[in-house]
Amino acid sequence: MYTAISAKLINIAAAVTAGTVLLFGAGNGVAHAANRAANQIVARISLSQQTMEVLVDGRPTFAWKVSTGGKGHVTPTGSFKPTRMHQMWYSRKYDSAPMPHSVFFKGGYAVHATNFVKRLGQPASHGCVRLHPDNAADFYQLVEIFGPANTRIVIIK
Repeated sequence: MYTAISAKLINIAAAVTAGTVLLFGAGNGVAHAANRAANQIVARISLSQQTMEVLVDGRPTFAWKVSTGGKGHVTPTGSFKPTRMHQMWYSRKYDSAPMPHSVFFKGGYAVHATNFVKRLGQPASHGCVRLHPDNAADFYQLVEIFGPANTRIVIIK
């Protein structure tokens, strides 16, 4: 299944790139800069609905359940760019808890996979945005393909 997802993500990236090349041409550095600028992904996370919608060049592409900050823990709101990525990270703050496919966006806050999939759709984390492992891998790969500079993580109440 991961191979199929990977192929799907590659096809999405190829389609977006091809469409942009048709619009801007492929001849000079300015066109290449416009091409990169047009390829954007936005992860829109709703704390009230516990969902994450991923838009590719403004088109809704994925919608997933998430878990954000549970009782006594806050998930920051605002618009962020990824600051770093780790295929596997272990929390320095919470007993080396595994955080697969981490896309950090503010200090120690990240979008990452969780094994507590039964809690998705309700607040349950220490402030991070938790995703199903398959969805976290897809999101991580999208950020790799489009680049952190072309990615925005928007968290709303």
